[in-house]
Amino acid sequence: MEEWVGQWWHRIVTRLADRQYPQAAVRLEDMNTQLGVIFRAMGGLPQWRLASASERLHGGSRTLMQKIAGGGQRFATPVLDAETLALPPVLALFDKLELNRDLYLWLAGQGAMRLQWLAGGELAERGWVEGNLQATRALLMHYPGWQSRYRRLLEAHLLQRPDVAGLKGRQAQAEQLVQQALRRSLVGQWALPAGAQDVGSDEVHPVTLWVDVSASQVRMLSPARQELNRESGGEEQAPKPKDGARRRARQTDATNDKHGLMMFFRAESLLSWTEFVRVNRQTDEDELDDASQVANDMDVLSLAPGGQTLASRVRFDLDLPSSAADDVVIAQGIKLPEWDHRKASLLPQHCSVQVLLPTVVEPWQVPASLRTTASRMRRRLESLRALPRWQAGYTSGERLDMDAWVRWQTECRGDDGTLAIMSEPRVFARPQRSERSLATLLLADLSLSTDAWASQDARVIDVIREALYVFGQAMEGLGDPFEMLGFSSVKRHNVRVHALKRFDESWSALTRDRVGAIKPGYYTRMGAAIRYATRELSIRPEKQRLLLLLTDGKPNDLDHYEGRFGLEDTRHAVQAAKSAGLHPFCITIDEEASDYLPYLFGQHGYALVHKPKELVSRLTQIVGQLSA
Repeated sequence: MEEWVGQWWHRIVTRLADRQYPQAAVRLEDMNTQLGVIFRAMGGLPQWRLASASERLHGGSRTLMQKIAGGGQRFATPVLDAETLALPPVLALFDKLELNRDLYLWLAGQGAMRLQWLAGGELAERGWVEGNLQATRALLMHYPGWQSRYRRLLEAHLLQRPDVAGLKGRQAQAEQLVQQALRRSLVGQWALPAGAQDVGSDEVHPVTLWVDVSASQVRMLSPARQELNRESGGEEQAPKPKDGARRRARQTDATNDKHGLMMFFRAESLLSWTEFVRVNRQTDEDELDDASQVANDMDVLSLAPGGQTLASRVRFDLDLPSSAADDVVIAQGIKLPEWDHRKASLLPQHCSVQVLLPTVVEPWQVPASLRTTASRMRRRLESLRALPRWQAGYTSGERLDMDAWVRWQTECRGDDGTLAIMSEPRVFARPQRSERSLATLLLADLSLSTDAWASQDARVIDVIREALYVFGQAMEGLGDPFEMLGFSSVKRHNVRVHALKRFDESWSALTRDRVGAIKPGYYTRMGAAIRYATRELSIRPEKQRLLLLLTDGKPNDLDHYEGRFGLEDTRHAVQAAKSAGLHPFCITIDEEASDYLPYLFGQHGYALVHKPKELVSRLTQIVGQLSA
C-alpha cells in the first residue's frame, strides 16, 4: 500500500511540476532537413552539422512544485561548438505548435549568425549576452521578415521567465540584466546593459531563444587533433553516439595513480562474505549497455589527451598480394595530385595509380533470375533511345518554350516600358529525332567494407557485381559507349584501379567474366579514383559525359586520408570533374550518406538506395533519368 501511494504521489507531483506542453511538441528529427537548409542558407558552414543537445544543469530559479518533485534542474540548451549546432531533441515550451516550430527555425538562424563570429575568430571578444544580442541584431537586419516571428517568440518567452522580485542576490541581478536586454531588443535597442557582459548562461534560467557557444571545446579542438595526428598518422573522425546527442566536455590531464607494489590493506581481508555470493562483476572489456544514460547524468565529460587512441587499437595494415597472386598490372606510376585543405593547396604528383586487369579463374555463371532482370532493364533503356527530343528555337511548333518567350519579351521591352516588335519570335519547340551523344564511366568502390553482408544470403560485393552486370547489359542495348572501373587503395602510392571494361572494348563474355571476378580490396581513396576517371572521360568526344560513382561509404585510407581530409579532397576532385565538363553523380547504400554527400556532390548530385538489393534495378533507372 505504501509503495502504491508513493508511486501515485510521484506521478501527481511530477505532472504538476511539468511546465511543458506535450500536445504541442515538435521533434528535431522531423525538422532536421528544413533546419539544415535554413542553417546553411543563413551562413552556416557546410562542415557543421545539426545534432541533438543533451540536458545540463542551469542556475535558474525553480518553482515550489519543481523543488518538491526534484525536477526542473536540467534543460537541453542550444549549443554551438567546433563541429555541430546542437538543438533540443524536442521542443514543447509553448502551448501552440506553431510557436515551437518557429523556435526551431529561429535557433537555426541564430546559430548560423553566431557561427560567423566563431569562424572569424571573434569568439573570445563577445560574452554570452552580447554575442546573442549581436547575432539577433544581424539576423533581423539581414532578414526583416523574421521581425514578427521574433516578437511572437520573445513575448511568449518573457511570460515564462521568473519574477525578479522573488529572487535574491546575484541570481536576481543576473536575471534582471537578461530581461532588460531582451525587452530592449523588442524596440530595436541593442546597447548592452551595464554589467551584462559578466552574466553567464549558467547563472540564470535558460534563454530559449539564444544559442550558447562552447568555448572549452573550441579551445581543445586544435591540440586534440594535433595529438591524434602524431599518434595515428592522420586525422581521426570521432564516431557519432548512437543516440545522436551532443554532450558537454572539458579537457583534463591523464593521470595514472596506480602503484602496483603498494598495498594499503592486509591480504587476509580479501577473504570475506562476498566470496560466497554469486555476483556478476563487470570488467573493462564488457560493453556498458546504459552508457548513454550515464553520459546524460554527468554534467561534464572530461576528455584527457595522450592516452591510447581508438585508431591505434583497431587500425591494421593490409599487405598487398604478391605479383604471382595479384591481378595483371597493365599500367602503373600514373601520378595524380591531391588536395590538402589545411594548406589550401593542391599537392602535385602526390598519388600513384596503377591500373590492373582482373584475373579470371573460371567463367562466371550468371544466375537465371539476374538475366531476367537485366533483360527487363535493357528493354527499358532501349525505349528511351527511341523517344524524340524537344528542339527549341522555332517560329512555330507544338510546344511553347516559356524560357525563350520570357527572353524575347525582355529583349523587345524598351527603356520606357513599351513593347517594340523587333523580330519574329522563335519561342516554339518541336519533337526531333537526333543522334545521342553520351559517354558514361561507372566507377565502383571495391574496398574492404564491401565484404560485409547486405542481407542473409548476399554480401555487398555480390550486390555490386550484380548491379555492374545489369548496367553492362542495359548499356549495350542503349548503344552508347561506356566504361566500368573498380578501385581501392593502400595509402597514396598504391591506388588500385581495376579495368573491368574499357571504352574501346565491347561488352562480351570476357568483360562479363571480369565483372564476375571482382572481390573486396583495401581502402577508399576516393579523390584519386575520381581524378583518374575524370582523366579518362575528359578525352571522350561526346557532348554529354556522365561520371557515376558507386560506393558504400565515405573516403578513408590508412594514412592521413581520413575524416575531413578525405572529404575535402573528394569534394575538390568532384569540383574539378564539373569544371572539365563532366556530370558526376554518386549512388550509395550508406545510411549516413546524407551527412556528407550533399557537401561533396551537391543536393541533387547523389542518390541513396536504402535497401542494397534494390541497387541492381535502381542503378539503371538513375542512368536512364540522367541520360534522358
